[in-house]
Amino acid sequence: MAHPLGTRRRFTAFVAVLSLIAVLAAACTSTKPKTAEPTTPPPAKEAIAKEAPMLAKLVADGKLPKVEDRLPKEPLVVKPVDKIGTYGGSWRNTMRGRGDVAWFNRTVGYELYFRYSPDWKSIEPNVMTKWEASPDSKTFTFTIREGLKWSDGKPFTADDIVFWYEDVLMNKTLTPTIPAYLNTGGPVKVSKVNDRTVRFELATPDGLFIERLTIPRDSECYKPAHYLKQLHPKYNQAKVDEDMKKRGISDIVAWWAAINSPWENPDLPTLQAWIVKTPLGVGSKVIFERNPYYWKVDPNGSQLPYLDTFETEVHEDVNTMVLKGLNGEIDFQDRTIATAQNKAVFTDGQKKGNYHLVEEIPSNMNMFVLQLNLNHKDPVLRQIFQDKRFRIALSHAIDRKAIIDTVYVGQGQPWQAAPRPESPFYNEQMAKQYTELDVARANKLLDEMGLTKKDSRGMRLRPDGKPLVINLEVATSGGEGWVESAELVRKHWAAVGIEMVVKTEDRTLFYNRKKANDHDAVVWNGDGGLEVVLECRYWFPFSAESNWATTWSTWYITGGKQGEEPSAPAKKQIQIYRELMATADTAAQTAKMKEILKIAQEEFWVIGTVLGANQYAIVRNDFFNVPAKLYFANLYPTPAPTNTATYFSTRK
Repeated sequence: MAHPLGTRRRFTAFVAVLSLIAVLAAACTSTKPKTAEPTTPPPAKEAIAKEAPMLAKLVADGKLPKVEDRLPKEPLVVKPVDKIGTYGGSWRNTMRGRGDVAWFNRTVGYELYFRYSPDWKSIEPNVMTKWEASPDSKTFTFTIREGLKWSDGKPFTADDIVFWYEDVLMNKTLTPTIPAYLNTGGPVKVSKVNDRTVRFELATPDGLFIERLTIPRDSECYKPAHYLKQLHPKYNQAKVDEDMKKRGISDIVAWWAAINSPWENPDLPTLQAWIVKTPLGVGSKVIFERNPYYWKVDPNGSQLPYLDTFETEVHEDVNTMVLKGLNGEIDFQDRTIATAQNKAVFTDGQKKGNYHLVEEIPSNMNMFVLQLNLNHKDPVLRQIFQDKRFRIALSHAIDRKAIIDTVYVGQGQPWQAAPRPESPFYNEQMAKQYTELDVARANKLLDEMGLTKKDSRGMRLRPDGKPLVINLEVATSGGEGWVESAELVRKHWAAVGIEMVVKTEDRTLFYNRKKANDHDAVVWNGDGGLEVVLECRYWFPFSAESNWATTWSTWYITGGKQGEEPSAPAKKQIQIYRELMATADTAAQTAKMKEILKIAQEEFWVIGTVLGANQYAIVRNDFFNVPAKLYFANLYPTPAPTNTATYFSTRK
């Protein structure tokens, strides 16, 4: 079965919801802006909204307005997967360490202008109810859901978007680097049309812009202006100084990130279904409670979410998290614990733990991608790493079958960083090149490079006579089997005279080091196996997650104002991608993407290892509205598009 997003890439490079397809398909020839209308109707006017008992009590006590006064005029109607739920209960889950906040983005934080449908076949209205696109795909006009309110009851208006744009995005102190999707050919211009309407004007056409606004980002393109103006250098420097001192944070960017974190700052107004009450970093559990002003309802007109709380226990030890799952103390979770190694034990423990397993189809095309830093600060290592023969040699030195059998319990197949078989961009040659174990060829290539001198242990020396040592950095809260796989690769490379040291480190340190370009090499999951056009980190220097080319990607992101000019092949890929974004022709976009992939295949930027098997999640038997099969992806992002606000529990 072809993946929905991959299928959409074949037939339309924009948005798969039918009304949006029509808009974009006509964009090349139409002289009149097209409008995308909401696909989900509001509840009937005569319907009486219902609410959770805990909120009804606050209303009765005069501490909260009536539910009909809290909901917007056009609440978003969400259809549950299984059935209408009941109020109360909690969603119990775990996370590995304080740095794994991506779990929150995937569960409670996905409230963007638009959102993916549960089946990943379309893009649906969310914060915005409709949009208009100019024929040249440079101007986009958005309409805010009428009567939308923040979690503190204040109205959400165009002023919140203008504040985000003028005082946050364009503030060089708070936003040193504007994200690439808002800075193609120059920064985006955002203006207020009226209280419910805003206009985005791009410097260059972007036929993928609506879809980019559907992808989880560090910023949702809006901010609660009424709250943050009290804590903004432009409006209240004294308060900023006071709050930074109170929090013990000296760096203003780090401070701004903390006060804007919906998991760290309980005072921050949000649009999420649950708002944090016990924040991250306070104790061993992060607790969220329902948002009384949440703006979504079920088909009966009952305000969501069904669950009173969302509770995450923070653990450093994965075994502790697994035991909680086996004991039935987790209601729904896939992240960290649902590994290939743990599947047998979770399968056997279903009856005792009162849970079942659901299948997840991953978008990742690799369990473990090795990335040498081609932009290394050390000119000798840079020269070695940029030599494609070195990367090919290291790839041939890896015994992928040993990794599959030892780490992934026999599940998976040798694979490079290449699109998945379900993708319309699948290329068998790209996926399989250099994957066979060939020690003789690896040694021959290394010798051809001139790396013939060795120390007494048989380890190769650099051209300057120093030991050739590669420090491979592995985030401890990272992917399944990373450390074990890295140790096997270390032995495989040693067999051809390349010394590698596995360095495990906290995820925060990991990100800080690669951001500073202080790394030799890193590993990460194979993102982009299905979202080929949108997630290009391994195809060319596309984003800050292109860990193999940090300064080249900075050059691309900043339009050449920062970073380092890429090599000719990488620069060519960047130019082709810009051409891809500038066209509204689907066939042309597909052809452009194939050109980029062809260069990626030829240059062999990174080293892949294993295409993993399908994944799974554990779900308690008394926890409902979780699909029996769902997709697992970063851009999707699992499980948020399945409408987590409709999950409910009958556990007593």
